[in-house]
Amino acid sequence: MIFKVYYQETKERNPKREETRSLYIEAQTLVDARARVEKNTPYNIELITELTGNHLAYEQENADFTLVDF
Repeated sequence: MIFKVYYQETKERNPKREETRSLYIEAQTLVDARARVEKNTPYNIELITELTGNHLAYEQENADFTLVDF
């Protein structure tokens, strides 16, 4: 499954909507996706959503769609 992870680059500052970034990761479950991101980055994770069907197709059309591999 492919998940979209919304995050802030640091846990040090207060989160600001304008600074929210996203990445795409392939994992077996949402819990696995969260664990891999937390283990390999200092990011403050805001939200993780599973991408399927039309949502996945839409995201894949975006120029920024690249799966992160840790």
